[in-house]
Amino acid sequence: MKQQPLSHWGIETSRLVLGCMGLGGEWNLNPYTQADVKKAEEAIEAAISAGITMFDHADIYRRGKAEAVFGEVLKSNPGLRDCMTIQSKCGIRFAEGAVPNHFDFSKEHILASVDGTLQRLGIETLDILLLHRPDPLMEPDEVAEAIQTLRASGKVRRFGVSNMNVSQIRFLQQASPEPFIVNQLEISLSKLDWLDQTVHVNQKAGTAVHFGDGLLEYCQTERIQLQAWGPLSKGLFTGNASPDAPGHVLATAGLVQQMAKDKETTPEAIVLGWMMRHPALIQPVIGTANAARIRACADAARQAELMTREEWYTLYVSARGKALP
Repeated sequence: MKQQPLSHWGIETSRLVLGCMGLGGEWNLNPYTQADVKKAEEAIEAAISAGITMFDHADIYRRGKAEAVFGEVLKSNPGLRDCMTIQSKCGIRFAEGAVPNHFDFSKEHILASVDGTLQRLGIETLDILLLHRPDPLMEPDEVAEAIQTLRASGKVRRFGVSNMNVSQIRFLQQASPEPFIVNQLEISLSKLDWLDQTVHVNQKAGTAVHFGDGLLEYCQTERIQLQAWGPLSKGLFTGNASPDAPGHVLATAGLVQQMAKDKETTPEAIVLGWMMRHPALIQPVIGTANAARIRACADAARQAELMTREEWYTLYVSARGKALP
């Protein structure tokens, strides 16, 4: 398998990432419980047993409780931090009073968010910080000042973005001497515009595709690691599809199940392996907190290596629900 782009930037990672949005209890201001800490510990143990050493957070997940319970596990197991790559995200703010949910890439907010994340996790340095969603009011020079401050203080090693197109990345990058090394996007077998953008060039069908033009190619060229959130489509192809789901969804789920049976692996490994087979070496961020389901993903990298071009296209066309142009 080709070298991961992140290794070029001094970050050694696993091919899979555990997304920690499911940790920490409910999405409210109630305190987390010891049961929530136990669930986080079980998820982390399952991830490590599956070869997953990278963990994805955001300051907003469970209103900070996801990071806090993770920090409790690290505190009880001090050696874990040394074998982990930890990234978090900032830039989304919840509604307060008459102010609605909004985005904030101000220097003040970025610095305060990182301090909060480090405190909750109980660590001194974040391996990667992502800017969570594009802020229409973002000023590249101000973002660059925040990045330089965090880098110089040793609070963050590397930086990236999430849910951004080529122009937005370039807009921020021209002001910052620190390269953006990650772009996290929604990519899956059920959300195929990342591939349809490629095959519908000069096609009328391309006008209905809403994925950044040239984004895949740009990120590969610039060694920006593409990470995929929502890669398992909430189990749509691995056993959670409703009986009244569209025919092409049920057919694709059947293909996944049969392929998993033939290859003596799990449906999760097939779905993730299909995505990881792409030359961009996409890094799935699996969002489940269920220990059994985390372990079911362990074989994904091997399945990516084994998957033939014919198998890959069979799944792609089936999931599209219509033939390629």
